[in-house]
Amino acid sequence: MLYRKFGRTGENVSILGFGCMRFPVIDGKDDQIDEEQATRMIEYAIDQGVNYFDTAYPYHEGKSEPFVGKVLNNGYREKVYLATKLPLWLVEKREGMDRFLDEQLRRLQTDYIDFYLMHGFTRGHWEKMKELGMFDFIENAISAGKIKYIGFSFHDNIEVFKEIVDGYDWDFCMIQYNFMDENYQAGKEGLLYAADKGLGVAIMEPLRGGSLVRIPDGVQQIWDSADVKRTPANWCLQYLWDQPQISIVLSGMSNFEQVEQNIAYAEEGVAGSLSEKEHELIGNVRDVYLEKIEVDCTDCKYCLPCPSGVNIPAAFTYLNSASMYGNLEKARLHYDLFVPPEERASRCVECGLCEQKCPQHISIQKMLKHVSKILEN
Repeated sequence: MLYRKFGRTGENVSILGFGCMRFPVIDGKDDQIDEEQATRMIEYAIDQGVNYFDTAYPYHEGKSEPFVGKVLNNGYREKVYLATKLPLWLVEKREGMDRFLDEQLRRLQTDYIDFYLMHGFTRGHWEKMKELGMFDFIENAISAGKIKYIGFSFHDNIEVFKEIVDGYDWDFCMIQYNFMDENYQAGKEGLLYAADKGLGVAIMEPLRGGSLVRIPDGVQQIWDSADVKRTPANWCLQYLWDQPQISIVLSGMSNFEQVEQNIAYAEEGVAGSLSEKEHELIGNVRDVYLEKIEVDCTDCKYCLPCPSGVNIPAAFTYLNSASMYGNLEKARLHYDLFVPPEERASRCVECGLCEQKCPQHISIQKMLKHVSKILEN
């Protein structure tokens, strides 16, 4: 296993992190973890050098933390860094932060959490948590020895990301990033910004929730043309490990074979090891996906503000995601999670102001109706 320094923390973390949100389950029920299989996966990963385990309060409908705690309590806790997250959407008062942290410590059967994250910062959650006294909570928890390092995971735009990075003395962050998401949410700009500030950077969604291993026509032929043969999953991971600003790539592994494969892939995850020709190949694959875009929106935001409050670029982002990756269910889920009801396409009253300002001359009113039909109904 290869290791990298995790930003200013100075800790050496395995370049492959174990995401504890997709364990094998019984009868397709997310709250019924197949404990025998999942225990074998965790113990094997630790024995092979994986030392970063990432869980969260809601994973597996609240069962992930207790399960991970039970497995690690069997002689493994001191061999790993344990990460979990404060469920911001459930916090209503300052005292609630302490209550959740104490509950998580009990669930995880540990006295401290190595890496504690604010879970899923958006503009709204950032403002809310500041008002409720988040900084006081963090400082008290660290001084009490309940957490060692503080960070956040993120789901908003680059402007909000930079504001949050600059808004507190964070140790690390976690962003969604892969070869298709260089300009999505924090993106590459955010990665470089955070790393330059000394934050450790962990990556989630390296396969875009599995979308990048469901191969559309034209992509496998490009992968097959490479001099060095790799699976699509391995290409995705090597693209990330090639970048020295990235410390950890998290994978939500759901069977033993995936654990074995990813550990083998990590053996070649050296920063700067991909050739110019291989970067060009990845770019060619990206182009095939981009050809499947349904709306040629560049996210310039000239159409905003919409008098009715519609977040037009966001609506088109999730519509394009559905068409590019052939995963309508996931696009609907993300649209529902990240676009508030007051900003959805169905709020359009067809005033036409957006179309007058759009430099791409998109038929915005027509496409918003399409978004509403595809993603909201």
